[in-house]
Amino acid sequence: MPADSIAIARASYEAYVSKDRAAIEALIAPGFHFTSPLDNRIDRATYFERCWPNSRTLEGFEFIHLLEANGRVFATYVGRNRDDHRFQNTEILTIGDGQITDVEVYFGWSIPHQAAEGRFVDAAAN
Repeated sequence: MPADSIAIARASYEAYVSKDRAAIEALIAPGFHFTSPLDNRIDRATYFERCWPNSRTLEGFEFIHLLEANGRVFATYVGRNRDDHRFQNTEILTIGDGQITDVEVYFGWSIPHQAAEGRFVDAAAN
């Protein structure tokens, strides 16, 4: 198992790409919690039920930022699915005793962006 926080974070993303459930299970702590705009501190079992199936469509991650500070890894990445859909997210992974204890996900946008550069999407029109 990786020893440093960034290596642990990278290994968790790689487990999704390689569809290696055993690898991700070894990296996620028993008391793990996951939060996103759609999930409010769900537990480990619910995370695997809801989130792990996404590994089927993931092809890769290109890291834009990957920094460690005070036991947390801040990761901004462009993810790519099998259908070549790309998306950008930022995650904060809390790591303790060699395992991921918490993840916060902040959803970004699809790439290419829905709005033209210098423009915006009118949410009221949608």
